[in-house]
Amino acid sequence: MHKLAQLDHAHVWHPFTQMRDWLKREPIVIMSGRGAVLRDVYGREYLDANASIWTNLHGHNHPKLNAALKRQLGKIAHSSALGFANEPASQLAAKLVEMANGKCRMANRDGARAKSNSQLTKVFFSDDGSTAMEVALKLAYEFTRRTRGPGTKPRFLSLAGAYHGDTVGAVSLGHVDLFHKAYGGLLFKADQVMAPYCYRCPFNKAKPERADAREYRKCNWECVGKVEAKCAVARKRGNDYAAFVFEPLMQGAAGMIPQPAGWLKRVTDIARGHGALLVADEVMTGFGRTGVGEKVGKRQSGIGARTHSPTFPPAHFLTGSATEGVQPDFLALAKGLTGGYLPMAATLTTQAVFDAFLGEYEEFKTFFHGHSFTGNQLGAAAGLASLELLTGAASIQARVRLEDDLRRELKLLWELPNVGDVRQVGLVAGVELVRDWRTREPFALAERAGIRVCEAMARRGVLTRPIGSVVLLMPPYCTSRAQVRQMVGALRESVEEVFASCDRS
Repeated sequence: MHKLAQLDHAHVWHPFTQMRDWLKREPIVIMSGRGAVLRDVYGREYLDANASIWTNLHGHNHPKLNAALKRQLGKIAHSSALGFANEPASQLAAKLVEMANGKCRMANRDGARAKSNSQLTKVFFSDDGSTAMEVALKLAYEFTRRTRGPGTKPRFLSLAGAYHGDTVGAVSLGHVDLFHKAYGGLLFKADQVMAPYCYRCPFNKAKPERADAREYRKCNWECVGKVEAKCAVARKRGNDYAAFVFEPLMQGAAGMIPQPAGWLKRVTDIARGHGALLVADEVMTGFGRTGVGEKVGKRQSGIGARTHSPTFPPAHFLTGSATEGVQPDFLALAKGLTGGYLPMAATLTTQAVFDAFLGEYEEFKTFFHGHSFTGNQLGAAAGLASLELLTGAASIQARVRLEDDLRRELKLLWELPNVGDVRQVGLVAGVELVRDWRTREPFALAERAGIRVCEAMARRGVLTRPIGSVVLLMPPYCTSRAQVRQMVGALRESVEEVFASCDRS
């Protein structure tokens, strides 16, 4: 065993990992990377098929990101945001506001929707997706108390299967028992409502087909009705929800659960109509992950041909919310914010929320929350360079090409009897493994179906990680056509290998 692997076994506790299993084998120790390729201590090469847990946008060792960090290091690495401002954080905040309100300006061209849109003008920096959501939660809670008056007890509504991070407030908003049940005694109660999981929806009367379940579903939008019913109950008891919290277009840790076109707009209109603020968790879906320039109303479940429109310029479609014409009151960003280089997050919100915290010093209306590395200069410099890359014509064209390449290759997986659903939204794909596609019968968690497939993929030089029995593919934006083919090919071969003994009848 390599000496670095020995040190890891001796001292490192890994996240979301059963360490008894981890200690049974030598781990892959990553030493370097370039583009979509990672190299371990033995010089073996692997494709980074999940963008280093959904963070890496432009590839490893990107020359423009490297140069931005070197320039900033020549000035200063970090100074406190508590009582001081700095150059790159101020510039990044302005760019993020510009990005977010590109969609707001576009939506406001439609007078019928103008009233429901509120510009995002303020940015609170933090460290990761969990803290970005914690900021949104605390701000929404206190804003609701201050605007609704004494005695208000703010409540939150989020989706079944929701995962919004690991800090206590963010965990309270989540509904994944595997992650959250153990901490029940620490949490506040948040209401949940069904998510639009078309493949396993009890209201979907369609029989299984060899296509994304959103394409052939047969239902009456019962999932939308559930949201409306929840909001109506809250209003009846005289306590409208403070906020509706959601991941736009695709729920990540829930198992890559995609939303059918139109669902998000419908439910956010309902929530806003019942007085709830909108909290968009774009930690995974932000910065172009969910597609480029798809016209609202023309997105065919994230799978069909894209339609570009001059009304919705592709450069502004850097969030999932924008794709559906939804303007949230809070926008949580992290993961890809720095292109996967450094931990940094941002929570964007409105002038109205900001104003609720203004007052005389002795009134203590200040937002008493913060982080030592808030507005870190290195992270902000990387974020600025990443945004410049994202909005460039070359990057947009590359993402369009990559999305089409991924879609084309994924179609080959429908031939496998253990593939139940293949769902793609932009540059996020989830492949759900089942015992038999005709029955949708799931594998038991103890069978480790997803883990075994990912282990087989690693032997073929492709690294990703499952969510239960769902194998995800989320390639860096620099991934070539040949590399996409290798990623999906490794997945196909691994499924065939792992389930070779399954009954094919």
